[in-house]
Parts: sequence; C-alpha cells; structure tokens
Amino acid sequence: MRRSYGTLIVFLIIGAILGGIIGDLLSGVDALASVMPILVHTYPVLEMTPATLNLYVIQVTLGLSFTPNLMSIIGMVVAIILFRRY
Repeated sequence: MRRSYGTLIVFLIIGAILGGIIGDLLSGVDALASVMPILVHTYPVLEMTPATLNLYVIQVTLGLSFTPNLMSIIGMVVAIILFRRY
C-alpha cells in the first residue's frame, strides 16, 4: 500500500487532536496533578488575528491560531510512529 503526504497530514491532525483531548481528560486525575499543568499548558506558535471581509450580502471572518500543548505533540509523535509502522 502506498503512503501519501495527505495520509500523513490526516494522521498528524488526528494525533494532535487526540493528544489534546487525552491531556484534558488526564488533567483531572489527582495522581498526575504535579505533571499535568506542564503537559497541558498551550504554547502559541502561530496566531493571526481575525480578518473580516464585508461583501454587503455576506460577511466572512477568517483567523488562524496554532497553539499546541505537549500532549498534542506527543500525540503527533505517536501518529508518526503508527504511520510508519502500518
């Protein structure tokens, strides 16, 4: 089976989302209370303020913000490992 860059991007996005969700779920666990604030703290990498385009009939607002946390990055690394293995 041929692996494409599109499949890798899908794996990375899913890994980042699942890593962030797992980090949020684990932040309530008392046994991990000392480590979880470090793992779920977000780090702004790319922030573009929203731009608005008013066409009098429709108004479009676009913006982009990429603020991963360490759990998202760990999820992306796991996704790369799974992509290469399977």
